[in-house]
Amino acid sequence: MPTTPREVPIRPVAVTPAQRRVARALTLEPEDAPTPRARIVGGFIRAFAKSAWQYGPDGDAGLVRIQRATDFLGRLQLVPPGVAVSPQDLGRTGGSEWVRAGLPDERKVFLYLHGGGYFFGSPRLYRPFNWRLSAATRRPVLALDYRLVPEHTPADALEDALEAYEFLLGRGYPAEDIVIGGDSAGGHLTLALLLALKEKGIPLPKAAICLSPWVDLMCAAESHKLNRRSDVLIPADKLASLGRRFCADKEENDPLFSPLRGDLSGLPPMMLMASGTEILRDDVRDLAVRARAAGVDVVHQEWGGLVHVFPVFADFVPEGKAAFRHMAEFLRRVER
Repeated sequence: MPTTPREVPIRPVAVTPAQRRVARALTLEPEDAPTPRARIVGGFIRAFAKSAWQYGPDGDAGLVRIQRATDFLGRLQLVPPGVAVSPQDLGRTGGSEWVRAGLPDERKVFLYLHGGGYFFGSPRLYRPFNWRLSAATRRPVLALDYRLVPEHTPADALEDALEAYEFLLGRGYPAEDIVIGGDSAGGHLTLALLLALKEKGIPLPKAAICLSPWVDLMCAAESHKLNRRSDVLIPADKLASLGRRFCADKEENDPLFSPLRGDLSGLPPMMLMASGTEILRDDVRDLAVRARAAGVDVVHQEWGGLVHVFPVFADFVPEGKAAFRHMAEFLRRVER
């Protein structure tokens, strides 16, 4: 005698307090006021991270100190059960890795270039960010471990990024199935990579996402002065000094050092995200204006009162979780 299947009750999306907090976070928009949690986290970052850079030693000694501290933090990063992390040998450095979360479409890929002023950061440090990026965009993420200052230069990092992109093409990914992105210095590297690909005649990716990109290493924008106090993470004078070091003896119109000076026409759709209180605010505004003038499809979001590259702090800042929803929506629109 046939039996009637037992009905399985449908569970609400958010049933626990933690789930409800995440659901609320995902609804946040750029025009919303900063959440209380974001303000608290910002104060903590100012007291510890910004102070460590601001009052640390100048020169290579200070850079190496921060590099070692963040390398230690990288060893402490965890990912949730079900997230797959696997190494990828790209030749020059040994820390590049694939991150897969959820059910990513293996026909597509996201090449991510971490931030860190070109002198610190790693795929391992960015694992909490990269698994969220993979889950939100439904793509495996190839996190590049590019060469860093003081042993190397931003030009070396660009060479590594070019090789990583060509590796993906050689692996069979069509350019239209590749998205590239990065934050801060990694956002600058993303723009430099796009211009280098265009110059070499290599097919461009489907889209690019830049989070608080350090667009102009010369730090000439007005917000470097106006927001020097409100930026809770980056000491303006230290960043400017680093930029001058990178740009020494270089041509003023070299697009590697200021992608704004490059020809932006023909670049793929681009999403730009920044905070209105960080020193890089005007860099991003200027990029949005110039890219649109060059015919580029640009989505520019400016969130008020948040820490530089706030999506990287998504474990602690509710707006960081919402940022991944906005990135996913941008890519869905681009891929239609």
